[in-house]
Amino acid sequence: MFFFRIVMMSLRGLRANLLRSLLATLGVIIGVAAVISAMSILEGATRDVVDRFESLGSELITVISGQARVGGRATTLQTLTVADADAIMESGTTVALAAPEVMDAASCKNGARNYQASVVGTNEHYAKMNNYEVASGRFLTKEDRLGSGALVVVLGHKVAQKLFGAFDPINQSVRIAFLSRGGPRGFRVVGVMKKSGNIGFRNVDSQVVLPVTTVMHRMLNLRYVTTISVKANSAELVEPCIGEIKRVLRRRHGLRIGENDDFQVFSQERQRREFMEIRRLFAIVFYSIAGISLVVGGIGIMNIMLVSVTERTREIGVRIAVGAQRGDILLQFLIEASVISLLGGGFGLLVGFGFSTILERMSQDILETYTPPKVIAWALAMAILTGIISGIYPAIKASRLDPVEALRYE
Repeated sequence: MFFFRIVMMSLRGLRANLLRSLLATLGVIIGVAAVISAMSILEGATRDVVDRFESLGSELITVISGQARVGGRATTLQTLTVADADAIMESGTTVALAAPEVMDAASCKNGARNYQASVVGTNEHYAKMNNYEVASGRFLTKEDRLGSGALVVVLGHKVAQKLFGAFDPINQSVRIAFLSRGGPRGFRVVGVMKKSGNIGFRNVDSQVVLPVTTVMHRMLNLRYVTTISVKANSAELVEPCIGEIKRVLRRRHGLRIGENDDFQVFSQERQRREFMEIRRLFAIVFYSIAGISLVVGGIGIMNIMLVSVTERTREIGVRIAVGAQRGDILLQFLIEASVISLLGGGFGLLVGFGFSTILERMSQDILETYTPPKVIAWALAMAILTGIISGIYPAIKASRLDPVEALRYE
């Protein structure tokens, strides 16, 4: 009951100078809003990326070309071929599937309908590797990529809808023109994939799949592939599989003992760990920025409380004269500082939520926000702690006033 009375007295003191109290919370509002909005975006991005990694499966391994320094500059080596992917596929018991990939963008056209899609040139293992299912027709076959490749295409769900609407596209013709080079060529549609959304970091509904040899030899005149995706037989065999991939590629590329690899191999788990390290760095930066705002807010609260002590010197003297203990005065001013900071924290939560929501909508769902309860609890705890620390000196100064001098103060 005694504590409750002190709290009520503190609230009355704040209400008497409402505008000044609210102005004192600006720093805390900015700090908490920065924490909530920044961490909402970061946590949302983290969830999205982790979900994408999980959708690929922990058995997936990515092989890309290596890098070398030429003339002081880092240069990407072009070393991976379709034959490398075939050799990896046949290498041993640790490898389940292997698929070379060449990626580009192209304009797809059917009559007056046009759609810009991403293109993946790959082999017959691509769909099974990514749990990517056919809705109608078939996927690519080994025969499609023999020689220079057949002029056949498998459409993503959205591409098929944009180009054909409700009509069946199977065995229909689509003209595809790569944006990087070459004129349009006619392709026969052999399959349409099920609606799948994002698989990993690709929106597969907006892509078309061609035989890798068709893209390389008949469309883009390439000798090397962009990446080779490999799926291990199980998650436990990922590391042995990586070792097998390295042995096969080093042998095929004629690398001697002591020579650096001219390729790089990444497992999904390794990429996930690297992402989480980057995420921790961003979290430190965001919390530091918010911490600076809270320090500024704390200084503002301390200044307001010192002014309040000066203005209420006579009131403090009267309270001490009628029996209030110095601890009561100390507690009252600490509570006032904490309430100011807590109010700032509450307003900061609203501002932070509002800003992150607006940003998510403006980005047209490219950004996904999520605010875990621990971030809310941390932000409010830091706000209250800021108020307590900022109020310690003014509270001590108020509690040590000489009651006689305080009563004589004008």
